Amino acid sequence: MSVALPVSLGRQLQRIASAVETGLLVAVLSSMVLLATSQIFIRNSGLAGFAWADEALRIMVLWVAMLGAVAACRQQRHVSIDALSRLVPAGVARWFHRLGALFAALVSAFLCWYSYLFVSDSLAAGDLVLGGAVPAWTVQMILPAGFLLISVRYAIHGVIGDDPEASRVVTH
Repeated sequence: MSVALPVSLGRQLQRIASAVETGLLVAVLSSMVLLATSQIFIRNSGLAGFAWADEALRIMVLWVAMLGAVAACRQQRHVSIDALSRLVPAGVARWFHRLGALFAALVSAFLCWYSYLFVSDSLAAGDLVLGGAVPAWTVQMILPAGFLLISVRYAIHGVIGDDPEASRVVTH
């Protein structure tokens, strides 16, 4: 009974995190489409459009890319080179998968650290975005946060050894 509680709590936290990530991804992507479409219609009607819209769209692309990477990691859908794992027995292939996931966790941890340094430099410099209305570090925080989530997810996959093929739903 004492083992079931942490496992069910962990699954509940994973479901909540998954819902939050998916909700953010949908919200940012929907906002991006709406803003881009509005900008096109406004400019085609002969007006100047929103001065801040192009920069906001670039920021949203960054957010969609990072949130999408986090979601891909959650579902173990990242691009991987697994030619060697197809040539070895299944037990060895699982260990290759684990080592690959741990290596990806390490690389993501380095990217998290260096993106944190980037955001810290931006904060120290007082960089502003969206016409000087927003501190740049607030929108750049998606970089270290995203790489942190990716690193943690890969570390979990590497330790637990989830089989990516077993967790995928294949539809034909």
